[in-house]
Amino acid sequence: MILLAATPIGNLGDASLRLRETFEAATVIAAEDTRHTAQLLRLLGIENRPELVALHDHNEHERAASLVERAASEDVVLVSDAGMPTVSDPGFRVVQLAAERGIEVSAVPGPSAVITALAVAGLPTDRFAFEGFLPRKSGERSRTLGQLAAERRTLVFFEAPTRVAATLRELAGAFGEGRPAAVCRELTKLHEEVRRGSLGELAAWADSGVRGEVVLVVGGAPQVDASPDAALEEVQQRVAEGERLKDATRAVAEATGLSARELYAAALAARTP
Repeated sequence: MILLAATPIGNLGDASLRLRETFEAATVIAAEDTRHTAQLLRLLGIENRPELVALHDHNEHERAASLVERAASEDVVLVSDAGMPTVSDPGFRVVQLAAERGIEVSAVPGPSAVITALAVAGLPTDRFAFEGFLPRKSGERSRTLGQLAAERRTLVFFEAPTRVAATLRELAGAFGEGRPAAVCRELTKLHEEVRRGSLGELAAWADSGVRGEVVLVVGGAPQVDASPDAALEEVQQRVAEGERLKDATRAVAEATGLSARELYAAALAARTP
């Protein structure tokens, strides 16, 4: 089988007994960084010396088939540098191909930066959406933020420390400076910090520099009571900016509590000369 093994995101004490047993029994480990994984095995006192195979963003497409083929006759353990593989980390193509070929896929659950940040942020956890890293290109980034502005679920992002201040300013511009948020850095590590406040406040705080691994958690958009005419105007504006009509009506309906079907019909009717 393919066995996805979650590794510590900072504190080695979070390595479970099952993870240690998995490493001790492994014959082959597909690792995002073989040097990092070799060091992890040493730090955990693992006496076993499995074969380490590099599996990262640049070679996963080519290497997936050979790993899945091996998994037909032996367990292939798949790890990323930290947390659960496939979650903004390599592994998805391997799992997808294994599923297509009928190879069993299982997991050794464990630490996750996404869930840890969500739990400590102090924002609603009943419904959330993980967005990973925002697009790098400014145009695509702006469009993505525009589409997320009306999202009512709590949002979780990854961001590089050097870009945290800029991203918080962009979030404040797209979502409003008063939207509640949290910057969670160095989770489970010695210098762990959770800074809570509005997007505007956090952007000003981050201007002095942020270090370490960072997860941003942003509260969802509040429900806005809007008239059907105002909602239709918002849909039309989104479509004019390049959003699909179906996506625009769904987003505005969720933000206003109005019927998506009725908004869609109204937008189509407004197109008719």
